[in-house]
Formats: sequence, C-alpha cells, structure tokens
Amino acid sequence: MTVTREEKATRDGAVTEAAGLARLVDFIEPELDLEDVVLEVGAGTGRISRAIAGRVRHVTALDRSWEALRRGKREADQDAIMNVTFARGDAADLSFADRSFTLLISRFGLHREEDPATVLRELVRVSRPGAGLVIADLVLDAELGGEPDRLLRLRDPGHRALLGAERIAELITEAGADVRRAERFDLIRPVDAWLADAPAEAAERIRAELRAELDGGPATGLRPVLSADELCVTLPVAHLGAVAS
Repeated sequence: MTVTREEKATRDGAVTEAAGLARLVDFIEPELDLEDVVLEVGAGTGRISRAIAGRVRHVTALDRSWEALRRGKREADQDAIMNVTFARGDAADLSFADRSFTLLISRFGLHREEDPATVLRELVRVSRPGAGLVIADLVLDAELGGEPDRLLRLRDPGHRALLGAERIAELITEAGADVRRAERFDLIRPVDAWLADAPAEAAERIRAELRAELDGGPATGLRPVLSADELCVTLPVAHLGAVAS
C-alpha cells in the first residue's frame, strides 16, 4: 500500500531507535557533572548508563533481569568502562539510603510498573536536594484511538499501561520534584525487529491488526506505516527533566 501524505509526514518526523537513544543522551547532557553519582532504574543492559559513564563519577545500572545485567556487564567490560555497577533490584523498592544520588534516570520503565507513582517517590527519596531526575517513556496519545495497551501487552506481558506525558509530569510533581523541561517526539520501529522477542502467535495477531489499519480498518493506536515497503509502528515518546527538592 502506498504511504499517504499524512503517514509520510508522520514517518519523516519520527526517529529511529538509535536516534532516540542519542536524543535521550542529549537531553540528559545538561544534567551531567564529573562528580555525579547516578542511578538508572529499569536499565536493562545499561545502554544509557554506559553512554554517560565517561561524563560522571559513577553509575549504578539497576534492573530486575539478571540476564540483561550480565549482558550489560560483558559489553561494559569489552569497552573498558570501569565506573558502572550492574545491580539487580526493584525500582519500586530501592535498597539505597535516602539522598544517595545526584542524578536519577528511568528509560522506558514506567509503563511496565504496577504503580509508577511509587517508583517516582522512591527515585525522589534517594535523590540529594537539587538532584536531576530524567524520565523517558512511551506515552499515551489519546487522539490516536485504538487500544495500544492491549497490543503492547500481547507483545510484552510485562507491559502495564501507558500514561500521558501530562500525567507523568503530575506524578513527578507529587513525588517531590519540580519539572523544568520536556520534549515529545515519535519513535519509529520496524515491526519485525519490534516483535522479535514476542510470542509467535501474539506477533502474528499484532501484525494482522496493523495491516488491517493500513487497509482502512480500526485504529490500533500504534500508527502503522510502510517505510521503504517495511511495516513499522510509530510510538509516542516523552522526555521529562526535573529537579528534586
């Protein structure tokens, strides 16, 4: 199917996964200091932790998955990155003392949390006064319609629910930090790569609904487009920067 003018504009205005990662590093950059003690929660393999390690004193990359952490440690060792500690833990119940960190980061984690408000309160609790807090996440765009949460859960059973960017900002404020800046953009992901780890049956169901939307069927909330004849989804992302009180 030919991409419509509106779909082409959406595609051309979106960024790839690699560009999205670089964009977050750029967003974090004003917060970085060579004396920073950083905590990244929901870190996975610690891609952000490793990307900023050379600009700070120390980073703790925290995640629930030992497999992801082991992979991140191997990659850090290969790159001779010595100031990142990979630790298993729960972002909703941090084992760190109050006021332990000067920069806190969460990337694509809140939508997988049962209680995002608790996670944000924990991040503020372990923040020193004046610490930077950077939250990056997929966000809900109600204007798109559809049931994106249903499809995202099919892809990843750990997905809970998307929040709007405004709601995330409210939760940050309620947790005790002052939101100072924000940006919103679209992330485009080729469907084959995006569904690589999804159960096979679920992946086929998602592909079928995305193709149906392209053919004029119901909205999915994931804005499928064809880019160079490759089926892609377009995911709204928000970055929010705050300062702990």
